[in-house]
Amino acid sequence: MERTFEVARSPTSYDAKEVTLHDWIDELCDALEIDAEVDEGLVLDVARDAAHGVERPAAPITTYLLGYAAGLHGANPEKLEELAARASALAESWGGGSDDVDVDVPVDSEEIEIDEELVDVE
Repeated sequence: MERTFEVARSPTSYDAKEVTLHDWIDELCDALEIDAEVDEGLVLDVARDAAHGVERPAAPITTYLLGYAAGLHGANPEKLEELAARASALAESWGGGSDDVDVDVPVDSEEIEIDEELVDVE
C-alpha cells in the first residue's frame, strides 16, 4: 500500500477560516514549550521595516534578534515596544545598505555592553 504525504499546500489552498495567525502562534508556543503573549502586529511591523529598509532576508533575522533581546532584557510590553522602535528606526534609516548613512537610534539610559571580539570595526 503506497502512502502519500502532503508536503506543502499551494497558497491557493489556504483557508483563512480553517487556520489563523493567532492559532499558529498558539500551536507554535505549545511546540516550543513556551508561554508567551505575542503582539503579532508589532513583530510584523518590525519585519516589514527590516524587509523594506534593509533587504527581505533581514526580516526574519531582525525579528529573531528582537525576540532574543526581549528575552535578555526580561522584556515587559513597554520594553519590547522600545526595542522594536530601535530596530525599526535602524532599519528605516539603513537606506538599503548604504554605507554613508548616519544612524540615530534611540537608546535608553542603560549601558549597552559590546563584545569587542564580535565587532568588526574595519
